[in-house]
Amino acid sequence: MGTHVIKMPDIGEGIAQVELVEWFVKVGDMVSEDQVVADVMTDKATVDIPSPVAGKVLALGGQPGEVMAVGSELIRIEVEGAGNLREPAHPAAEPAPAGAPKAAPQARVEVASVAAAAAKAAPACAPAARPAPVAREANERPLASPAVRKRAWDAGIELRFVIGSGPAGRVLHDDLEAYLAQDASPGQTPASGYAKRNDEQQIPVIGLRRKIAQRMQDAKRRAAHFSYVEEVDVTALEELRAQLNQKWGDTRGKLTLLPFLARAIVVALRDFPQINVRYDDEAQVITRFGAVHLGVAAQSDNGLMVPVVRHAESLTLWGAADEITRLASAVRTGKASREELSGSTITLTSLGALGGIVSTPVVNLPEVAIIGVNRIVERPVVVKGQIVIRKMMNLSSSFDHRVVDGMDAAQFIQAMRGLLEQPATLFVE
Repeated sequence: MGTHVIKMPDIGEGIAQVELVEWFVKVGDMVSEDQVVADVMTDKATVDIPSPVAGKVLALGGQPGEVMAVGSELIRIEVEGAGNLREPAHPAAEPAPAGAPKAAPQARVEVASVAAAAAKAAPACAPAARPAPVAREANERPLASPAVRKRAWDAGIELRFVIGSGPAGRVLHDDLEAYLAQDASPGQTPASGYAKRNDEQQIPVIGLRRKIAQRMQDAKRRAAHFSYVEEVDVTALEELRAQLNQKWGDTRGKLTLLPFLARAIVVALRDFPQINVRYDDEAQVITRFGAVHLGVAAQSDNGLMVPVVRHAESLTLWGAADEITRLASAVRTGKASREELSGSTITLTSLGALGGIVSTPVVNLPEVAIIGVNRIVERPVVVKGQIVIRKMMNLSSSFDHRVVDGMDAAQFIQAMRGLLEQPATLFVE
């Protein structure tokens, strides 16, 4: 048997170090060839690290959240044959030269091996640790039979606090008994939604969440932010969208508001090219782009990401809609590539129905503008002296005042407003 050492690979783009995000194996596990053993993160994306060999995990080279240099030891695997570790299999049998330091990596392997052996020697009948309770959302109705629900009601227990072990997370009688045994004590009422809680949870800020925090802090520190808010009457735009979906929705796909907003940005930028730029504040150089590479902020389970719609200026409504949908799906499933997450020249961000009335988005450096979209609401508006009900929406956008003057920002948003309120002008060449 030999030892195969997997080192942190060179991911490219001149990256010298990466952050270890998550292990998918532990010491003592058997891994197969091409099995993903860890996730690491660069400044732009999460990357899977597969094992080139099959064998048994001897040692892990770091902890999640640790920043590791390219070429450093990631994992050791015991394999059939000689392996690739060029050192004696039993260094303790060969005395080291006087004064030579002890090899730390080998010590880690020995400790890990002892720990793995101790785990194997543990009694097979030892009870498995019960998973920590995970509270469901307040509006989420857990699956349970009427009898279980009545029993929980009588005991003063909210089922959303009980882990279900049945199919699809269904709460069973055994789950209630386990919950009562764990949380109830003599003279104490079982936990409920009104019980006092003193529990705390430490959540390490690692991986994508750390990158988001660093980038947001860097953006607020470096860019001279200012925001501009304007309301837009989108009644005619929504009527057009409904007509297009009714006529072509079944064959071309349903249109959301985003493709229209993307089109408005593209058309407005024709008269305001100074906003479609990237600013290198270290080199003091502004790069102005003819192409509109539109970043569209998308939420994933790991946090906010900004995939890029390349050459948005060349896309039709349905072309933009298809690309936005494809990129959003890639982000949600973790399949977005580094190229799809970089290179934007201006960003569009929307919280959809949760968009609120006003927001102050943070500029996505090195860009100088981000267009924020708030939710559509129906409210009374005075039109030609008459009070009518219109569909209104606010554009809450932020700019980097080092590059964009207030007048230019206001005129740009007013240009977008005019295009959206008279949607036919979106398609005038």
